[in-house]
Amino acid sequence: MSQIDRKQAIKEIVKCGQDPVYFINNYAKISHPLQGLIPFITYPFQDDLLEDFSDYRFNVILKARQLGISTITAGYIVWLMLFYRDKNVLVVATKFQTAANLVKKVKAIMQNVPSFLRIAEIKIDNRTSFVLTNGSEVKAASTSGDAGRSEALSLLVIDEAAHVDGLEDLWTGLYPTLSTGGRCIALSTPNGVGNWFHKTCTEAEQNVNDFHLSVLQWDVHPERDQEWYKKETRNMSARQIAQELECNFNASGDTVIHSEDINRLVASIKAPVYKTGFDRNLWLWEQYDPACTYLTVADVARGDGTDYSVFHVIKLETMEIIGEYRGKPTLEQFASVLDHTGREFGRCLLVVENNSLGISILEKLQDREYPNLYFSIKGTHEYIDQHQARAITNSVPGFTTSSKTRPLIIAKMEEFIRNKLITIYSSRTIDEFKTFIWNNNKAEAMRSYHDDLVMALAIACWVRDTALTVNQKDLEYKRAMVDSMSLNNTKLHTTIPGMIGHRRTAYNENMKKEMKNYQDFVWLIKG
Repeated sequence: MSQIDRKQAIKEIVKCGQDPVYFINNYAKISHPLQGLIPFITYPFQDDLLEDFSDYRFNVILKARQLGISTITAGYIVWLMLFYRDKNVLVVATKFQTAANLVKKVKAIMQNVPSFLRIAEIKIDNRTSFVLTNGSEVKAASTSGDAGRSEALSLLVIDEAAHVDGLEDLWTGLYPTLSTGGRCIALSTPNGVGNWFHKTCTEAEQNVNDFHLSVLQWDVHPERDQEWYKKETRNMSARQIAQELECNFNASGDTVIHSEDINRLVASIKAPVYKTGFDRNLWLWEQYDPACTYLTVADVARGDGTDYSVFHVIKLETMEIIGEYRGKPTLEQFASVLDHTGREFGRCLLVVENNSLGISILEKLQDREYPNLYFSIKGTHEYIDQHQARAITNSVPGFTTSSKTRPLIIAKMEEFIRNKLITIYSSRTIDEFKTFIWNNNKAEAMRSYHDDLVMALAIACWVRDTALTVNQKDLEYKRAMVDSMSLNNTKLHTTIPGMIGHRRTAYNENMKKEMKNYQDFVWLIKG
């Protein structure tokens, strides 16, 4: 190499070392499935990512598929390892083979860099790792709990982060390895809500963590248009489209409530008019209206400190949730707030799930002489009025959620939401819907999330549409039967003793007097 060539080479080395965009666009080559080895010419959105990798320690990328994000990350790793000494890069993914494939891309780019730029050579070459002569190294690792724990990392790459099971625990072990200034790049298509990737993206968007968020939908690629989109989505489900192309967390997950319904519910969220109660966790959107009928349904925490005690106040005429409580009170405090709220809303029917601690709450409410508790016939879930329950030996206070009733009440709630029969204003309840998923054919909250408000609402929908509806029809039937007992009677008694029909007419008059105030005893047939 001549003196001029040597000077030019040094100049290029310095320029490449200062700018990864320049290095990749001028000296990196990648393997194309049809064209073979070609120059790596980046798109503007890829250039932006390279700048973000340099400007921010922690980057999280919510992306559509096939945008070349893994490839541009591989190019950045080559630049980092080649122009800096002793860089330790770890790649983890949902599968070990996925991580190994990214390392393979790094190696391929490294091997095709022009000889004058290879200021460090591959010294140790393994299938899933390699080490350069300048001390820099990269390796793939499984997502086991001890991955990377004993190392000080310069860069951690988490590929398909939303699909890595147990990433919360893995991150707990990996984060300390970055404490000496290491960086992190987490990239993935969405996979529902509630997982580490979703939480990290959400918190980054709200500026409450250290990550910089990049959202790359399908149309950031300059070669994609609506015709491409129509062709690609022709044989894809709505969930696949949301996950693979549209970066939609809600629609990409297997939530019990359909994503479109969740989006509609999100649009109805509004701040409560009042935040009250001893802990200000009782949210109210309306005051009591004497012209309306209300229903309160409560779910009591298990007592281990992880769950919440909750209840909803529902206006039955419009099926609006106009009150909601979620907190961690003592049993006495929760019984007190239930008692006061129920009385405030017209002594409304109060339904309490009778789990282990629910029984204690029901006992306390009965000690307080709450006048309108939900009872049912044991083993049948047939609702009976509290006054009737006193005379029935097999009556049970509260609602029993069992393996038999649980899927029924959840199905009823989904039906109410799907058919737009219920209005929900609370962000707390709607947030629980986002993490209420199907897990092995069972509807439940995602790991480390809660479904207390969801289950209380499910009971409310069931009671409203079954117990109360059936009981109301039964009440109307009984009242009609009682009314028929005094029909076809003359208002004026014109017969005298000895006349035909005198006794019958007198009997009817006496019966009318007896039935005149039957309303005083309406509790006997109250629904």
